[in-house]
Amino acid sequence: MDRREFISKSVAAGTLAMGASVLISSCNGNGRSGLMNPHIYNSDAHKILYYASLAPSGHNSQPWAVKILNETQWVVEADKERNLSIVDSENREVMLSLGAFIENLVTAAAVFGFTAHITIIAKTNFDQQVAEVTLEKREVEKYPLQRLVLRRTIKSNMQSRQLLKQDISAFEKEAGSNLYYFPKGSRHADIMEKEAVDNFKIQSESDKAQEELACWIRFKNSAIEKYRDGITSYSMEINGLAGWYVRNFMDKKNVMGKSFRQKGIEKTIEQVKQGAGWIVLTSNSEATADLIDVGRKFQRMALIARERNIAIHPMTQTIEEKHGQKNIKANHKPATIPQFMLRVGYLNKYPKPVTLRRPVQWFVHYCPTSIQT
Repeated sequence: MDRREFISKSVAAGTLAMGASVLISSCNGNGRSGLMNPHIYNSDAHKILYYASLAPSGHNSQPWAVKILNETQWVVEADKERNLSIVDSENREVMLSLGAFIENLVTAAAVFGFTAHITIIAKTNFDQQVAEVTLEKREVEKYPLQRLVLRRTIKSNMQSRQLLKQDISAFEKEAGSNLYYFPKGSRHADIMEKEAVDNFKIQSESDKAQEELACWIRFKNSAIEKYRDGITSYSMEINGLAGWYVRNFMDKKNVMGKSFRQKGIEKTIEQVKQGAGWIVLTSNSEATADLIDVGRKFQRMALIARERNIAIHPMTQTIEEKHGQKNIKANHKPATIPQFMLRVGYLNKYPKPVTLRRPVQWFVHYCPTSIQT
């Protein structure tokens, strides 16, 4: 390796690792307007599913599929090929992501003149068929679908001032009694800051977790356009020259290196110092239906965050790791079952969405007797 290549790869490894703590990604900057456009779809069904697909997911893995039985009956499925078997071995986050997908589906359906009746049919987190959808004609609902388009995960540049009461109330309206806000400086916030760093370190030191992460990083623009999923330099907020280094000199081997892991830890330590504190979303039980329900509540909350200029950064390593699960349980009431740990804070300027989604045709399939729309 010559001197120029060594410098380029070293810089790239450090800059990419700074963003490696993102779990649930959102929406893109690499030619998104050309690759993601609801107007390319002729049918209401495909337009509804386009908006549904703007939901967040772990590593932007997009673990959903939809079976079209007929024009008004669909089945939302889990795509097992997109599971994160290392960091999400219980498929907990898959169900949370499908909850967000279902919430987007219901919201978009109403705008196109349909009530989407949802019946959860999955009994376990590993069932392929998750929910039945029945569409019923109704009056068109006026709802700003741009909320779905512009929602994104943000992890940097959060202000330290506490959330206003009216903003907390707005989030509580969407999540109900499943939401808890812990302002920065409170005992619980201090605990969550420590656990976020400690459990990020645990995952960074795991070769299996790093290998899984590496598989979902799309380094080059050609890979971003080919797969339209995963983690990119854009979604990790690595721009300018640093982003150019990433897209031209990095590969999966760098993710396994010591420098990448250490820079990720340093960036996480820096991140937890920012923001207004933490929002914890809980489920009523560990049942699959309750996980989907809290995923829907998270999405409703996330959809109104931008207009309130509030950034939301899920940092879920604490809930994924046994070390974190033990410590969170020890510091909360026994009945508390956390499913989201969200670092939140106000922004000076809200950035545009930055991750791609797969075209609807890539995740939809039809029963032999169905009418293709």
